[in-house]
This record gives sequence, structure tokens and C-alpha cells, in this order.
Amino acid sequence: MQQDIENLKNEITAAIAASDSLDSLEEIRISSLGKKGSVSGLMKGLGGMSPEERKEMGPILNALKTDIANEIGARKNTLEAAALEARLLEETIDVTLPPRERPLGSIHPISQVMDEIAEIFSGLGFAVAEGPDLETDFYNFTALNIPEEHPARQMHDTFYLKPDENGERKVLRTHTSPVQIRTMINQEPPIRIIAPGRTYRSDSDATHTPMFHQVEGLVIDKDTHLGHLKGTLEAFLKAFFEVDAVTLRLRPSYFPFTEPSMEVDVQCSFEGGTVKIGDGNDWLEVLGSGMVHRKVLEACDLDPNVYQGFAFGCGIDRLAMLKYGMNDLRAFFDSDLRWLRHYGFSALNLPTLAGGLS
Repeated sequence: MQQDIENLKNEITAAIAASDSLDSLEEIRISSLGKKGSVSGLMKGLGGMSPEERKEMGPILNALKTDIANEIGARKNTLEAAALEARLLEETIDVTLPPRERPLGSIHPISQVMDEIAEIFSGLGFAVAEGPDLETDFYNFTALNIPEEHPARQMHDTFYLKPDENGERKVLRTHTSPVQIRTMINQEPPIRIIAPGRTYRSDSDATHTPMFHQVEGLVIDKDTHLGHLKGTLEAFLKAFFEVDAVTLRLRPSYFPFTEPSMEVDVQCSFEGGTVKIGDGNDWLEVLGSGMVHRKVLEACDLDPNVYQGFAFGCGIDRLAMLKYGMNDLRAFFDSDLRWLRHYGFSALNLPTLAGGLS
């Protein structure tokens, strides 16, 4: 009996030593020490022995069980250490190697154009001003000399919220002009700002969306005149479209917040189905502008006999379409990765006047 036990021990010990994985070692543990294992079977046989046999065989079988368990534990520690070493070697990173090239994503054309505009106007001495998307009637309409009967105030053109406890209805701003009002109220002239941001109007087709982006500019000083406006717009459009010169045409128009008011056209050509700015015999409307209305200055507690200024505004989405050849504004907001990969910009290629905008 004892010889059989010794042979079993040698057999199990050899199997343990030969195991090369934790899974195979676990199979040996179950086959020897499990409920139906060979060592466990011998332990169960103690119940059928006489007291004298149990006294003799008990210590031998307990020692066998303990030795096998210790052998398994030791082999398990060895295999786990070897597995950890192999994993560490596999996951080692050589920091002296050049980094792997991984895509960082693309900058949306709207973000790119907004950065380009900010870069141009910062070079002209303008600061960037921001304001809330949700506005009051005063900032969005009244202070801008927009009368009660003006179509822009109507429900079919404007997104209104439900009246509050005071009966006042907030509005999703229809332009970024409220930022101009807030700046004039809170800042002493001279003022030179641009106000880029989201705006909202109830309209949707290939060239209009309910939410779009707009940038407006404002200059307030004591000696500002129409020539300053024209020169600023020429400098901006020349830098934005990256051409040597532009020719502008100022057409009389009407905006409640400026007087005189002008639509600004830029000379261009439409040859080959594309727009070429700064050349040709055609004209393209790009923005609206004018001298700030006296009533707007008065609403901001600025004396119109001392201060005067100019303002202008244009759609950022429209500028992006003109510059980068996109023909459907709705695609800007479709979250189509294929479109973004085609029209998007490198995340590391920041627009600068010195290095080039696009």
C-alpha cells in the first residue's frame, strides 16, 4: 500500500513539474485533490479501515495531500511569475522610438473659419467678445432700434420661449448683435470687437438652417467714418480669401440698427462653376454693414454727438461655403464622418497670417 502511495506521489509530482500553464496545473489539482481526485479517493478509504490501519495510514495520506498541495502551490507561483515576466516584456515601450502616427480627428470647417476670422481681426486690433445664446427682447430687438412691427419679431421667424413669471419671453438670439449692445453698455469707447457665435432663425433649406453661425464687428470711437469701414472690410476679405486685392461695391440698404446701411458686394467670377474672389466681371454679396444708428448709441448711454462707429455682419457658414466649395449648408450639421474627413482640417494646422490661413 505504501509503495502504491509513493508511486502515486511520484506520478503526480512529475505531472506538476511538467505542467507549462496555469490551466494544465489546475487540471492536475482537480484530478488529485478534487472531490473525485486520486488522493481524495485514498483519504475517503480511511473510513473503511480498522483503527490500527487508520492510525498507520492517516499520517501517510495527510502528508501526501499536504505535499501535493505544496507542490501545486509552488508550481503555480513559478508559472504566474513567468507569465508576468512575459507580459512585461511584451508591453515594454521604448521611449526612444518615434511615436506612432495616429489620427487626431479633423477640425470642422466652421471652427476653422472662425479661427481664421479671429486671427485676421486680432491683427487689425479687434478683440473677441461673446454673449449668451438666450437673450431678452431688449438686447435682441429694442436696443437695436428694431420696431415692434418688424418681421424679425414674428413667431414664424424667431424662436421664443414660454413667458416667465413676469410675462417676459426670452428669445434664441437671431443675430450676434446683442453682444455689441452688451459691450457698449459695459465698456467705455474706444471699442473694437468682433462677435462670432451661434444664432437661430426659423428657416431651413440648402442655404439656411435653424441654427447657424454669424460674426459681427463693431467699432466705436470719436472720429470713426465710412472710410474706416470700407478699409476694414477690404483688409478682412483680402486676408480671408487669400488674394492680393479685392474690389468692393457698397449698395444702399436698410437695417434698423445702422444709418446709412449698405450691402457689401465683392468683385468675382463664376467661370468653371466655381467662385473666384477678386477677379472677373460679376459681383457677389458677402455681408451687410453700416454706421451705427444714433438710437442704438443712445440705448447704450453713449452720446451720439461725441461717439460714432460702424458695424458689419456676415454668415460664417456662408463664408466657409464660398471659400471651400461647399454647396449645401445642411451637410455642416449632419455629423457625417465621411464629409468631415473630406472637408475637415488638421488639428495641428492652426491658421496664422504669417503661415497661411487655410
